[in-house]
Amino acid sequence: MNIAWRYLVAKKNHNAVNVISIISVLGVMVTTAALVCVLSVFNGFRGLIMGRLAMLDPEVAVTAVTGKAIENGDSVVTAVKRVPGVMTAMPVITDQALAIFAEYQMPVRLKGVPDEYAATTAINSVVVDGQFLLHDDVSPYAVLGVGPALSLHVQPDALRMLQLYAPQRQGRVNIANPMNAFRNDSLFVSGVFQLSQNNYDADLIYVPLSMARKLFDYPTQATQVEVTLLPDADEDAVIAAIADILGPSYQVKNRLQQQAAAYKLVNVEKWMAFLLLSFILVIAAFNVISTLALLIIEKDDSITTLKAMGADNSQITRIFIAEGWLISLVGAVSGIVLGLVLCLCQQQFGLLRLNGDPSNFIVSAYPVQVIWTDVVVVFVVVAVVGLLTALATSLTMRRRLG
Repeated sequence: MNIAWRYLVAKKNHNAVNVISIISVLGVMVTTAALVCVLSVFNGFRGLIMGRLAMLDPEVAVTAVTGKAIENGDSVVTAVKRVPGVMTAMPVITDQALAIFAEYQMPVRLKGVPDEYAATTAINSVVVDGQFLLHDDVSPYAVLGVGPALSLHVQPDALRMLQLYAPQRQGRVNIANPMNAFRNDSLFVSGVFQLSQNNYDADLIYVPLSMARKLFDYPTQATQVEVTLLPDADEDAVIAAIADILGPSYQVKNRLQQQAAAYKLVNVEKWMAFLLLSFILVIAAFNVISTLALLIIEKDDSITTLKAMGADNSQITRIFIAEGWLISLVGAVSGIVLGLVLCLCQQQFGLLRLNGDPSNFIVSAYPVQVIWTDVVVVFVVVAVVGLLTALATSLTMRRRLG
């Protein structure tokens, strides 16, 4: 290893060998830095998305394994509230409806929530017009996502009421009067929210829980029970306790499990990018092979000297294998350092900005989050590719040494 290190850092007889050696190290370094930066950017976007969703997603959600609704919603709420570590538990009802305002209409998702909903979520922080108000002494109110607000051309405090229609769950349809097959209700609009996440903004409307129960004919049911935990509660322990009390007929999910599809999508994109950059790393590794091939030719005299000193072919081969691996390791370490420095600069100064109007984005620069396990994975991959590349030179050495 000492001889390999000396061969690496010592000045070569031919300047071309020096240049190619530097290019080999730089190729590995730049690719490694790119791997660290790209993975960190994907981590940043994932953290940003999950952070936004966490503003409205409950810490723990209880749903029925089969069917759309929990038949005894209020009983489930009572049982969940008795679990140690639970601060609040509330029933909610989410279902499809038709919203009509003046001559405009669109299918929407209605979410009926109790009065304490605003106190257990960050809904007030994403209201962009009006306020989050579900009812007062005059009337019930709806709070619309920005999608329904734009499609229906409705603004808070409009004098016209928003009309809501939902199909009846029970009974027969009278063909002569099909409107009897729908339940309907009306309410004013108090606010508009924008989470900058399509599954919330596109079609969601918040209404009072009592109205949702009447509209969808769910007098005691709930489509979901949303649970808020005490600050010092152990989430996994509380989830296990809730699942144990309710039994196998119910699913109990944390925030990550509730958004499993979005989480998996970001992860797939992240590791696909990692795979593509790894192919570039393999291509960069060919520079290492060419460097070693030239170095073997240059060190003919040294090889002869080593043989005269008693070194056999396998020992000489291991020297050049070690040097090839050192090139990759030096490139890997310097690349990781460079990548971490670039990530730190991006975090502090936002050097790379998102294209487009900054007012349309949650953040103006690419978000970055370094996860140390990713850094370890990058180092291991670069080290393994470097080792395989170095081992490939053993074939050249065997032919050279005869």
